[in-house]
Amino acid sequence: MSTVLPGPLVSTQWLADHLSAPDVKILDCTWLHESTNMDGRTQYRGRHLPGSVHFDIDAVADKTNPLPHMLPPAAEFAKKVGLLGIGDGDKVVVYDRLCGGAAAARVWWMFRIFGYSDVAMLDGGYGKWVKEKFPAEMSPVRPEPKTFTAALNPALVRSLDQMLANVDSKSEQVIDARGPAKFAGTQDDVFPVKKKGHIPGSINLPWGDLIVEESGVLLEPDALKARFDAAGVNLSKPIVVTCASGTISAVVLLALFILGKADAALYDGSWAEWGLKDDTPIAAAA
Repeated sequence: MSTVLPGPLVSTQWLADHLSAPDVKILDCTWLHESTNMDGRTQYRGRHLPGSVHFDIDAVADKTNPLPHMLPPAAEFAKKVGLLGIGDGDKVVVYDRLCGGAAAARVWWMFRIFGYSDVAMLDGGYGKWVKEKFPAEMSPVRPEPKTFTAALNPALVRSLDQMLANVDSKSEQVIDARGPAKFAGTQDDVFPVKKKGHIPGSINLPWGDLIVEESGVLLEPDALKARFDAAGVNLSKPIVVTCASGTISAVVLLALFILGKADAALYDGSWAEWGLKDDTPIAAAA
């Protein structure tokens, strides 16, 4: 019998109950910026969920683009996902170690943008899993390659040119998921850029405001809605999300999806691209 995902999020208990399901595939998407002197693959090798394989957003990326972990071509995504042992029809559960989801949320979005809807994020991530004493292991996983099909849905991603046009047209609300100091331009960003601040007209909604600090799970839908309302976001109008490099903004995208906003897009280049260009307008604190 085919497993049915309960939605874009799965609980630790749900995953524990379905660990042995042959069509449930788990991806450890832990990613850490180089400034931490740690990396996701090393974290994975130390401990990971049973049967999980590591998904590296820097490896499953467009290697011809100097920007960090930009989307790869559909054929490349399909090939690398297939090598991870995931095939058409499998149910994919993604997780990481940063408050339940940052790079994991990006991977959730990557599957969706390549036309695959059978994907969910582990609510609370690795931290909640081990806190609740569910099993973790060190054993290496060597998946058998499978056939995976991918087709890009361009409606879910935005380019630099589209974002520049939107500054004038204001046809889409832009939500910046970075912290308030980076948004204001009073703190350096994590990638080498020429400018500090934010895209003119964008709304600051730090991704951490959508997370329950104690457990790392996403807020309940009513609380999520309240956060968007308080930030001045109109859920009935078009939305695009951005951050430093298209990772933490995917958490905002996931929250929007939970609230029924499935058509929101992500600016893949984010501030790593916008802040590097000479001709991009910026806004910052007075």
